[in-house]
Amino acid sequence: MLDVLQREWVYLWYYFMLQFRQIAPYYALGMVLGSVISVFGKSKIHGLFTSLNKKRLGVLGVIPASAIGIASPLCMYGTIPLAASFSRLGIKDDWLAAFMMSSILLNPQLIIYSAVLGGTALTVRIVSCFICGIAAGLLIRIAYQDKPFFNFDGFAEPASHDTDPDILMRLLKNIGRNIKATAGWFLLGLCLAALFTRYVPAGLIDRLFGTRNDFGIFLAATIGVPLYACGGATIPLLQEWLWGGMSMGSATAFMLTGPATKITNLGAVKIVLGIKRFALYILFVMGYALLSGLLVDAF
Repeated sequence: MLDVLQREWVYLWYYFMLQFRQIAPYYALGMVLGSVISVFGKSKIHGLFTSLNKKRLGVLGVIPASAIGIASPLCMYGTIPLAASFSRLGIKDDWLAAFMMSSILLNPQLIIYSAVLGGTALTVRIVSCFICGIAAGLLIRIAYQDKPFFNFDGFAEPASHDTDPDILMRLLKNIGRNIKATAGWFLLGLCLAALFTRYVPAGLIDRLFGTRNDFGIFLAATIGVPLYACGGATIPLLQEWLWGGMSMGSATAFMLTGPATKITNLGAVKIVLGIKRFALYILFVMGYALLSGLLVDAF
């Protein structure tokens, strides 16, 4: 019995280290890049969004708003107070919706993490998240043109944690906070991927999420709701699933519903939307994820 347990441990350790060596450099690079942008570029990125209010872009403003949301390094709980301050400056709800939606789905750090999945998956993730932000902004502009969509009462502009007068220490402290927030989830993702590689039968992923199974897209979108806790934690699982035959459409659906329905993000979104509009948000996310997955597999 002891020999069996030792052998299984060796297998699991091998699979864990195999993925660790492949993904850890992307994780480290994403961590540093995210902190560099947060410390040195965050105010410039958000200042760029504020400056858009001076331009007469109209409906086209949702395009740069979605792009700036992706470039923003803030989490959702930081994005909502910031959006509240933008709203008080007169920025319209459709632009805010585009900014907030894409900010929920993607950030520079997660872009670097996702590069380990390959060029196709990375491109699909960036494009689908960018278009999702635009779609959210357009829908708000059409359906809520004459009435407010968000309720930012009680939200103040977020206080910055990057206040150390020494620039290098400011950066190192930001990296430390990022490691503290994500390292545990990243290691958990590697452990789950190792267990999956060892114990899930070969071919199961292809049968569940393969290109010939449209139901797999719905299944991937659905499991993204409970499984997604941190972007870094899901990358090892996604890599393993793609190796196992998961279609790019199913991966797309998972990458969209996961961050959009992450429990911490849902709590923050519900505060500013209320029950009715929160339900519309969930329907929009699920519908967009399913449609995106079907289109990606079709093309």
